[in-house]
Amino acid sequence: MNSDKLQFAIFGNEYSSHGLCVVKDVLAALKRHGAEVVIDRQYYDYLFGTGMADIDSCGVFDGSDFSADYAISMGGDGTFLRAASRVGVKGIPIVGINLGHLGFLADIAPDEAGDTIDAIYRGEYRFVERSVVEAVVSDGEISGCPYALNEVAVLKRDMASMISVRTTIGGEYLTTYKADGLIVSTPTGSTAYSLSNGGPIIAPSTDVLCLTPVAPHSLSARPIVIGDDKEIELEVCSRSHNFLIAIDGRSEKLHEGTIVTIRKAPFTIHILKRLGKQYLKNLREKMSWGATNTK
Repeated sequence: MNSDKLQFAIFGNEYSSHGLCVVKDVLAALKRHGAEVVIDRQYYDYLFGTGMADIDSCGVFDGSDFSADYAISMGGDGTFLRAASRVGVKGIPIVGINLGHLGFLADIAPDEAGDTIDAIYRGEYRFVERSVVEAVVSDGEISGCPYALNEVAVLKRDMASMISVRTTIGGEYLTTYKADGLIVSTPTGSTAYSLSNGGPIIAPSTDVLCLTPVAPHSLSARPIVIGDDKEIELEVCSRSHNFLIAIDGRSEKLHEGTIVTIRKAPFTIHILKRLGKQYLKNLREKMSWGATNTK
């Protein structure tokens, strides 16, 4: 039994109103163990507006101005990604409680939430490490967080024509993709945007990156998997003279001619897993492999 006074930072999705009972279960479990709890201000304001009395003793934090032993993400995988961007280099393990849909990252079921807190205090868990990529631009700086747990993508804007993406890997020219965009995904992100564009599923323990074109003009353009020790340089040409960069879904506009360099980040994200939770079992269930349709 862990008798230390642990600190928890909670992130949540204010649009998941159906999960309020799960939030109460988690807060009750934390209170039972005497934990110190701080909540992201935006989520705190949402919970306060619902009249939840359980948050009276909780602290509040803004941005990345927090410290904790564990971070708790309450929502879907999108909420988990936002929490990961705020945790960044802190090395704080993230507990993903799924109040969304698929839940590849947030894989703790709502009915397991309270018991998961108890399991942390019993020491019944393990950590897995997931690689992160960093995006650097030649023209200024990215305004938001430059790190991605899932993927970095360069994309055409709105109804603009397809873009040309001159791609270099480790200083060697690969090809120029003519497409709606190009995705550079980590193994973690292989089951996200890349998968929906025909990319392969990659086991999270592998040291690789995957380049997946979005709606390529040429049928010969196919995803390619490379070692994550190589830097990838992307130079985009567009008729609109600008394009989008999307970092785990957080997008901003860049000007044509800007070179985007994508490389492995110098840190990893630590995810807390319950004992017995296995990646292949989770993948099989989420993808419904082996399921039969009965009428």
